[in-house]
Amino acid sequence: MSLVSLASLADIPAHQWDTLAATDYPFLRHAFLSSLEESGSLGPRSGWQADHLLWAENGQYLAAIPGYRKQHSYGEYVFDHSWADACHRAGIDYYPKWLGAVPLSPVTGPRLLGDAAAAAKLLQQLPDYLAQHQLSSAHINFTDERDNGLFTRDPHWLSRLGCQYHWHNRGYRDFQDFLDTLTSRKRKQMRKEREQVAAQGIEFEWLDARNVSETQWDFVYACYANTYTIRRRAPYLTRAFFSLLAERMPEAIRLVIAKQQGQPVAMAFSLVSGDTFFGRYWGCLAEFDRLHFETCFYQGMDYMISQGLSRFDAGAQGEHKLIRGFEPVITHSWHYLRHPGLREVVAEFLQRESEAVSDWAVEARDALPFREREI
Repeated sequence: MSLVSLASLADIPAHQWDTLAATDYPFLRHAFLSSLEESGSLGPRSGWQADHLLWAENGQYLAAIPGYRKQHSYGEYVFDHSWADACHRAGIDYYPKWLGAVPLSPVTGPRLLGDAAAAAKLLQQLPDYLAQHQLSSAHINFTDERDNGLFTRDPHWLSRLGCQYHWHNRGYRDFQDFLDTLTSRKRKQMRKEREQVAAQGIEFEWLDARNVSETQWDFVYACYANTYTIRRRAPYLTRAFFSLLAERMPEAIRLVIAKQQGQPVAMAFSLVSGDTFFGRYWGCLAEFDRLHFETCFYQGMDYMISQGLSRFDAGAQGEHKLIRGFEPVITHSWHYLRHPGLREVVAEFLQRESEAVSDWAVEARDALPFREREI
């Protein structure tokens, strides 16, 4: 029995990794994770060094966690910058740390892959691995219910709660059927937003990723990168990532292009798994009134209704989603801190934070646009 570390997902055959994942959840597929690595979106220069951990018995991999050694805390969406700052002031090294997560993707799902008993053994060996490699801590983000059950067995793992906003398709016949569940004021607001976009002569086209040209992917990337450029930041993903992913798992990609007078002006890139629609990347090349809401939310909701999908996971943050019917959902992450003093302070902080997050998730429901009987 042994804990094995892989410095690249290319070091394990795709079918072997995907067998451990045992899910159509797109963010754990070998195609997705390897595309991040091979496109140069991840790597030592980016502060994301692949360090995937697997549990082997009798020459067979029985469990795994997609993992990375981090030299910073960007692109995680579970914010621990204040912990790192406190360590710096106290003369404690916080970086490098180890992160078990889907990079750059705040989406809940499995993180402990394979057999549950083998995954538990892997977790038991993780503290020794951290000490051996002088890693300050381990963080496993956006876990699902099965994983949460494994973590709660060990009191050394600290639980952290977060809140996202997801939309649920409750068998709506069309978008109007959804609007009919809202209060009159909110219904008029959404209808007006959509009319404002249409009045600008903007139309939408859904494309099959198998038929998207490299020129069109150039446009998609230009839109995506522009969302970072306007904030004077470098984009996380490289242009090559989009082509690689389109080649390796086109069936999971959903791409909508906004056009004005036949010319593309904006896009939204999403992934689909089972009954869930994952909104991922968006961008535009010019400013248009209300185009963000239409492209990122309403187009996706229309698509979900037409395809019978149930849940819209639109990513992190965004309290503005509440008034558009996206409901608060609690997320979970887990943290193992080697330094006992740091662990004690963070544990106290997380207790207070979790209470505040839970209270907010209840309070936030008051901002939902539904008529009282629909809540």
